[in-house]
Amino acid sequence: MKRFYTATVKHRTLILVLFLLAAAVCLVLQGQVGVNYDVNDYLPADSASTVSLEVMEEEFSGGIPNVRVMLYDVTIPEALEYKERLEAVDGVVSVTWLDDAVDITAPLATLDTDTVETYYKDSAALLTLTIGEEDDYISAVEEIRAVIGDENAMTGSAVSTAMSETSTTAEVSRVAIFGVAFAMLVLFLTTSSWLEPFLVLAGLLVAVVINAGTNLIFGEISFVTNAAGSILQMAVSLDYSVFLLHRFDECREETENVQEAMVTALCRSTDSILSSGLTTVIGFLALVLMQYRLGADLGLALAKGVAISLITVFLFTPALLLTVCRLTDRLRHRTPKLRLTGMGRVIHKLTIPLTVAFVLVIAPAFLASSSNEYYYGSSHTFGENTQLGADTAAIEEVFGQSDTYVLLVPGTDTATQTALSNSLHELEHVTSIISYVDAAGAEIPLEYLDESTMRQLVSDNYSRFVISVDVPYEGDETFALVEEIRAVAQAYYPDSYYLAGQGVSTYDLMNTIQSDMLRVNLVAIGAVFVVLLLTQRSVILPVLLVLCIETAIWLNLAVPYFAGKPVFYIVYLIISAVQLGATVDYAILMTDRYRENRQTMDKKEALVHTVSEVTVSILTSGSVLTVVGLLMGFFSSNQLLSQMGLLLGRGTIFSLLGALLVLPGLLTLFDGVFMKNRKDRPKRRGKRKSLQKEVS
Repeated sequence: MKRFYTATVKHRTLILVLFLLAAAVCLVLQGQVGVNYDVNDYLPADSASTVSLEVMEEEFSGGIPNVRVMLYDVTIPEALEYKERLEAVDGVVSVTWLDDAVDITAPLATLDTDTVETYYKDSAALLTLTIGEEDDYISAVEEIRAVIGDENAMTGSAVSTAMSETSTTAEVSRVAIFGVAFAMLVLFLTTSSWLEPFLVLAGLLVAVVINAGTNLIFGEISFVTNAAGSILQMAVSLDYSVFLLHRFDECREETENVQEAMVTALCRSTDSILSSGLTTVIGFLALVLMQYRLGADLGLALAKGVAISLITVFLFTPALLLTVCRLTDRLRHRTPKLRLTGMGRVIHKLTIPLTVAFVLVIAPAFLASSSNEYYYGSSHTFGENTQLGADTAAIEEVFGQSDTYVLLVPGTDTATQTALSNSLHELEHVTSIISYVDAAGAEIPLEYLDESTMRQLVSDNYSRFVISVDVPYEGDETFALVEEIRAVAQAYYPDSYYLAGQGVSTYDLMNTIQSDMLRVNLVAIGAVFVVLLLTQRSVILPVLLVLCIETAIWLNLAVPYFAGKPVFYIVYLIISAVQLGATVDYAILMTDRYRENRQTMDKKEALVHTVSEVTVSILTSGSVLTVVGLLMGFFSSNQLLSQMGLLLGRGTIFSLLGALLVLPGLLTLFDGVFMKNRKDRPKRRGKRKSLQKEVS
């Protein structure tokens, strides 16, 4: 290891050039990476709703309705005029309204009330639109808004996707600006030169840019990865640079040769940084095991990013620090000297009470974190403080909660289709059905239908049923209705029907990600445990470290349960892996430094010195991760990203408390177990020997 770092130090100019060239190339490639804003696209390829959508796209030009537009205070003729204008919008492939379900030339009083009020109620008209291509979402939504005006309302998955795309970039930019500013402030307070914070930031930016550019290997990434990936990589990787920088400063006090000091610092910090980085990478890679491919999308990008950050810290950052070392020394300034020996003594005195409190909260935290209420889909992505949220609430106030499903059944057997339609009408939450047998009647031959009606309702192989339902996009009622519709369709067309819609996709999403939970968590915990077992060379230490951080995760996820606030299930899964991978570093640093101090000190003295030595490093990284998470929670109008940020920020605080207050006491309590190894037995007191051979 020493030989490798010596070579790194000697060839630092070449290393700098290679990394800067790579960053320049990746900065260009970054703009070529596509971004996907539709979470339903990440369902497994073999899920029922995904297969149904593929079949429908092959058979019919119109897809699943994805926009609902409400027009206030309009007459029937005025609503029809709006419908005609909306059909002319580029990207809109179909518009459905009352005239598609019933004969509106007849008096409304003679028509079925439930059907009429599905589309027209209290002089308000509710039209259902389908925007065909995702690339058209933004322009089509903007043009629809121009047609209906701000006084009317619209909602739907296409509107949500368009809003995510337009708002996320600006919000992430604000988070990045404030996050970097806070990180610089913390680094100015905890480093000894005005230049060092810029050097740390330069290393982080190089790693982030290289990671963003190499995302091109995935073709496209999700909006979650695009929004949170770079910020999380920077916040998670900051501690590696901070650990190395603080070690370098310590080693410079032992020798005047800066190259020798850097080699020593790298050798002494490799175990802590590498084990921290590997556990973080593995925590993120656990997300790859999710059947819901959004987890794999984020996990692969973050794991790659942390790996790149590790390479950067071991190669680019040392080269950069040594290259500008003289200038760094000229810009030295006084830093606040935090005397934290008193904190260590207090923690030592409170070891038993803190340990007892820790043990007592484990079971309640675990049970509460496992009992949350969840959102599975994207229907709650935007709150009522946004235009989309306000529009959704306005539509639901008049027409109630509703959704539209599309059912395909094979052939042109009108007798069976009529029986199917009658059975579907009997379901409690089905309010309207548009199909060939409903609109034209089974007795009318297909050749008598006009071409536009034929294209929407009948293809060469299938008949299409557009089913309006009065349930929300997700929830117990919705999921029960999806099961009922599938059961009815199965009875008439065994294993040969296709059902799709936002509620249907959410139902499949629920089933998919619920089955992911146990596998992802167990693999993440198990893999981190194995890495710690290999790096710590002890059985009890991995148990203590993982238990400490897992309890912090359970406490974090227990807060929404006690607050009565639902959690996005994908956030629940992601934050479990991210918090474990991102904050186990603090526990590793605390443990490694404690074992190092125990070579020359007794238990109490080692605890006091360890707390004093590592608290600043841990708080430097932890405070940045906390603030970045909270900023994301505060600035993001996208509730999924906002909740992920809040949980990350709050979870980091719990992890900091565990690593700084609980873990030191646990280390002293179990000291006699893991210090039995010959390597860890206390040696004679004495000053550590510094490297004698000068690195040229």
